Amino acid sequence: MMRWIAALSLITLAFAAAAATRNRSPDAPPAPAALFAIADRVDAAQLRATIEALVAFGTRHTLSDTQSESRGIGAARRWVQARFAAIGADCDGCLSVVTPAQTFTGARMAQPTAVVDVVAVQRGSDDPQRVIVISGHLDSRVSDVMDATSDAPGANDDASGVAAVIEAARVLSKYRFRATLVYAALSGEEQGLYGAKVLAGYARAQGWQVQADLNNDIVGNSEGQDGTRETDVVRVFSEGTRSLETLDEAKYRRYHGGEVDSPSRNVARYMAALAERYLPNFTVRMVYRTDRYGRGGDEVPFLEAGYPAVRVTEAHENYARQHQDLRSENGVRYGDTIDGVDFAYLARVTRLNAITMAQMAWAPAPPDGVDVEGALRADTTVKWNAVPGAAAYRVWWRDTTAAQWQHSRDADGKATSLVLQNVVVDDQFFGVSSVSAEGFESPVVFAGAAGRF
Repeated sequence: MMRWIAALSLITLAFAAAAATRNRSPDAPPAPAALFAIADRVDAAQLRATIEALVAFGTRHTLSDTQSESRGIGAARRWVQARFAAIGADCDGCLSVVTPAQTFTGARMAQPTAVVDVVAVQRGSDDPQRVIVISGHLDSRVSDVMDATSDAPGANDDASGVAAVIEAARVLSKYRFRATLVYAALSGEEQGLYGAKVLAGYARAQGWQVQADLNNDIVGNSEGQDGTRETDVVRVFSEGTRSLETLDEAKYRRYHGGEVDSPSRNVARYMAALAERYLPNFTVRMVYRTDRYGRGGDEVPFLEAGYPAVRVTEAHENYARQHQDLRSENGVRYGDTIDGVDFAYLARVTRLNAITMAQMAWAPAPPDGVDVEGALRADTTVKWNAVPGAAAYRVWWRDTTAAQWQHSRDADGKATSLVLQNVVVDDQFFGVSSVSAEGFESPVVFAGAAGRF
């Protein structure tokens, strides 16, 4: 009975969101229930079509052919660019497609090679310099990282991530947002995270205030190498302390706390809360690491540039399908082929990305200047700076050993401070989020430099 009531509530909210959308002006944000409609628009068939197209290029190795129209990284880049252009045409030119590039040499790039990203930009209306990025890497590889000619389908690593990026663009391009959304298919990941370095540098040159990079890498498989199958969980990795933390900031943090409250970690909490509210039977498993043990991904160059970033990855990986020559040995099939992708699962992961981007882009920016006072007092005072476009602010707190924010209280109107009576500063961690007039909420900002976005 409770499940039936919950399902009926979700349907009611979705209809309410649709009605609100019909009755609003084209540029006015809808109610938060519109996130149900966004999740519902994600189509597993679209995701399959994208991965089939990318696999058909044979190999997308960064050092592969760039001139052929049917094989190699160049043909794949042009296909993605054309796909973004088609989505942009369908939304009256709401997407601008750019191809930032840079030439690199390195341990996995013996000859100078141009690394080219394909990026679609959906410019925001009120706060266009605030940017939310979704990324996946276009390149693929086999066992020998320098083998640029053998077939490397890369269906899950990482055509699945690129498919999520393109599908997010298709769905979200139907809406207008306060902040700018960026959809990025990156190259050069397998050779040294080069494509992410290109995009992070491009973001800096454009003056973007990157609020988050949601890096999707290996997000389409639901069955691990050990046979464990989970279709209702996705892992989100996040760094604990800011990569660009200064020595003085680190000293303050070690004494007062904040080791698990970087902006990236609070983006992960944000995603977990959104999944719980808007995605029935789908949860985020937060992992307190920047990436998998001893491994890396395209979120790292964003973190090194000072931008919040997380890695989104399936719950159970199958290593026989990653970075492998296509072959069979002792009854085991190796290689990253399309039959290893669970498209219903990939659709669920894509829904999480889409609603996260939408909520962030409709919400005001996260507040800055968040601070607390309360030493030798029974009450705690939380303060922050006003945020343009914010209609209200929400103060959050939790036990210092709690993984998620536990308690909240709204400030009066547009006040920029709140006294929490009988809440002792010693025993809790504190943060603040900003809220729009429609009810869209930013990620929580932890008090102090450790949580600064």
